Amino acid sequence: MDTSIVIETSHLTKAYDGHVAVNDLSFHIREGETFGFLGPNGAGKSTTLLMLLGLTQPTSGIASVLGLDPVRQAREVKKIVGFLPENVGFYGDLNAEESLRYVADLNGLDHHRIRSRIFELLELVGLKKDAHKKLAVFSRGMKQRLGIAEVLIKEPRIIFFDEPTLGLDPDGAIKLIELIQSLNRERQITVLLSSHHLHHVQKISHRVGIMINGTLVAQGTINELAREKFGIEEREYSLEEIYMKYFQEA
Repeated sequence: MDTSIVIETSHLTKAYDGHVAVNDLSFHIREGETFGFLGPNGAGKSTTLLMLLGLTQPTSGIASVLGLDPVRQAREVKKIVGFLPENVGFYGDLNAEESLRYVADLNGLDHHRIRSRIFELLELVGLKKDAHKKLAVFSRGMKQRLGIAEVLIKEPRIIFFDEPTLGLDPDGAIKLIELIQSLNRERQITVLLSSHHLHHVQKISHRVGIMINGTLVAQGTINELAREKFGIEEREYSLEEIYMKYFQEA
């Protein structure tokens, strides 16, 4: 067994009332990678994330996250994997510091060191000066950055991001992608990034997987996928060109 693999699925399938949302999915992610997970709406990306987190059970097949079975060991998986969903929910009457303290309490973290930890994280995500602002006045970009701080408070080894830049202006999206990139590079956090924004995925991903109609049609580095679809390239292909080629042929 390759000990560098931290996420692995084998023939993972999920069906709802006869509709197959994820079909025979087999892929892996190595420790320290940023893996870009691509596909249109309804492709099965979010369902895959939920199965890896133990939030929904597969119809068949198996998954392993850091050697744990998300079906039988969902609680253990959640302790070491962070998840930033597409729409992060907050209590608007709390401020940023209070929200992080609430998350720390939910995770049973040590009260003696949590205050300094909270302000370290707020500084990391660029919200230290906003620590005492009510979340009701936060922009979407600020909420996304606070969501990352909430994910980091339990010091996860892996983070799943589901459409983290959706609805952000270009500057906010770039800053968020740069933050995700720094978490991977400087903290060696393995990242699974599900996104429609292909240029963001291309900027930071080591490898990508393309899901179409519940099926993983490709996985590999961008250069590997370009060679597969375009042969010996005379120029460098963008991820958008590669993605559209797979999409048109699916």
